[in-house]
Amino acid sequence: MAAFYNQATLSYNGTVKSSNITTGEIINVLSATKNAVTDTYSSNDDIVYVISIVNTGTSGFNGVTVTDDLGQYTAEGTTDEVVPLTYVDGSIQYYINGIAQAAPTVTDTEPLTINGLNIPAGSNVTLIYAATTNAFAPLAAGSEITNTATFSGTGFTPFTASDTITPVTEADLMISKSLSPAAVEENGDVTYTFLIQNFGSKAADVADNVIFSDTFTPVLSNLTATYNDAPWTDGTNYSYDETTGEFESLAGQITVPAATFTQDTTTRAWTVQPGVSVIKISGQITL
Repeated sequence: MAAFYNQATLSYNGTVKSSNITTGEIINVLSATKNAVTDTYSSNDDIVYVISIVNTGTSGFNGVTVTDDLGQYTAEGTTDEVVPLTYVDGSIQYYINGIAQAAPTVTDTEPLTINGLNIPAGSNVTLIYAATTNAFAPLAAGSEITNTATFSGTGFTPFTASDTITPVTEADLMISKSLSPAAVEENGDVTYTFLIQNFGSKAADVADNVIFSDTFTPVLSNLTATYNDAPWTDGTNYSYDETTGEFESLAGQITVPAATFTQDTTTRAWTVQPGVSVIKISGQITL
């Protein structure tokens, strides 16, 4: 709401008289809320946004424009502006009082600019659209994306609605396996190397109960194992059945550091350096 004031003057024979001051109040009849369907995001994640615009007045508004900054922010320590969300082309949906309307015109995607909305008197207008996190979306714990939609047009004061989402804070593990040598003589010795990578912003700790298992075919005899170059002991760190070739780490033996995230000083894109733990298992092939 905004107040306005007015005063009249009367001039005659070189004399000026002022009236009393009247006070009025403009009631804002338009309001909006903006919400993401999910509160968290990860890399290359589609985020669906819902904007609800309410008109409590007795007059409608036509030709309204919505401009969404898609989370634009200034890269830390610079004046560079980057945009962490990319509008999903063709995703816009438009409803008036729950009834689907023809899709409005998107005239720009950075910032996202939607033109030609009609907001009838006493109505509720809903916009739904999707945006994908891109290389400028921060992923480290404590980061966030706040994007703001601005509503402008004729007959009302521009106003805004914002929403904030945060990155998923959890471990994100992947494992790869390699063999050396790839060609081995009968009854020869081999070494399997298992690289466990964590692309998440949270370390995989004891509470995550990470269990590694493999069944070696052919079976390995005289097996030895290391974890991050430290020797592992059968029965303390792992169990191994030399008859079946089944190997399994025991609970609480594997942890993996969180990834680190760095913003490139030139491109301003974020890069991920995963946390790593390595298991090496060696033995003699038994045929």
